[in-house]
Amino acid sequence: MERFLVDVVYDRRRDRLARSTGVVLGGLSRLFATIVRAREYAYRIRLLRNRPLGCLVVVVGNLTVGGTGKTPVVEKFARSLRDQGRNVAILSRGYKSRRDPLAVRGWRALTHRTAPPPKVVSDGRQVFLGPEEAGDEPYMLARNLPGVHVLVDKDRVKAGEYAIRHFGVDTLLLDDGLQYMALKGSLNLILVDRTNPFGNRRVLPRGVLREPVDHLRRASYVFLTKSDGSPSDDLRQEIHRHHPGVEIVECAHQPTHLQSLDGRETHPLALLAGARVAAFSGIAVPESFENFLRDHGASLPLTRRFLDHHWFTAAELETLDRQARDAGADFLVTTEKDAVRLSADAGFQLPVYYLRLEIDILSGAQDFEEAVERVCFPGGVRPAAVTEEMPAVARRSEGLPSES
Repeated sequence: MERFLVDVVYDRRRDRLARSTGVVLGGLSRLFATIVRAREYAYRIRLLRNRPLGCLVVVVGNLTVGGTGKTPVVEKFARSLRDQGRNVAILSRGYKSRRDPLAVRGWRALTHRTAPPPKVVSDGRQVFLGPEEAGDEPYMLARNLPGVHVLVDKDRVKAGEYAIRHFGVDTLLLDDGLQYMALKGSLNLILVDRTNPFGNRRVLPRGVLREPVDHLRRASYVFLTKSDGSPSDDLRQEIHRHHPGVEIVECAHQPTHLQSLDGRETHPLALLAGARVAAFSGIAVPESFENFLRDHGASLPLTRRFLDHHWFTAAELETLDRQARDAGADFLVTTEKDAVRLSADAGFQLPVYYLRLEIDILSGAQDFEEAVERVCFPGGVRPAAVTEEMPAVARRSEGLPSES
């Protein structure tokens, strides 16, 4: 049922049942849009109050549900801010992470006990939680970002206060935080997937929009992601129609290499040329991942698509490996986000790699570091580094020499 509804929302099915379901969802969509507009207006006129925390708060989010390539942008932003001397914490809600049992949460509510502290996925030196406890994206960020704190909690005001109090952070990055208005953001970075900017332009549950398109006016900057460098005049004009004068930074998600699940093997993308690849993923927009593989010369005799953030069972992986061998695949490839939900000893007979992506700036700045400086340090005003220790920790963890 969930897969069917996702196909209806993304307009992947056109049969009679899908059309009938779409009519019902359309009515709910209009109701949801009204609620979203009322909530945004209530915060705008201060009927509902947001909470400032006295530090730089960079909100990275999107108007749509998934598919904009947000996590690599958050990672690149956090790394650049860290390298420029900021003490950074990423705050995530930890989508589909393990929660306390319902009985425990109910008893806590009945007895008015204090809510537990946020989950500390990483303190910048050590990763404490796996993907099940933290969620796949926070775990991936923690693993890739030594020197950056990563915390998970639905209450990101509480998580931000904890990060400031315990780690002395001066910069908070809200991962997927555009709809979390309880914490006052200094900057709103809205990501727009250039290949499919707003879906069918309907809000949930009939479309993929979390907010109406005209809420682009909330953006401090707009990042166009998944660009191929070709002109994007129509999309830029639409963005400026809703938010005249907003700066637009255009960027591309570029594959860099293939990595084995255990991290021991790294292969150039040339390995894909002429290879028969079994591709599998559990992401919102699998088409872009599969197109990356084809663009680098791979043929895909087998593709398997699972729901976003899907946790793979042993039986599914066994079936996937058998089907890949039956299809004559040379190896299997998945996304990095999916790879964190696979153990290195998952039992595959064929080699399994994940595709590592990074962000390149195509327009709006010379490079990502300049984009970060323009966004976070307007006028060239940069604060003094808060500590000498954190950048040094980052350098040691990444195998680079320290300044001393």
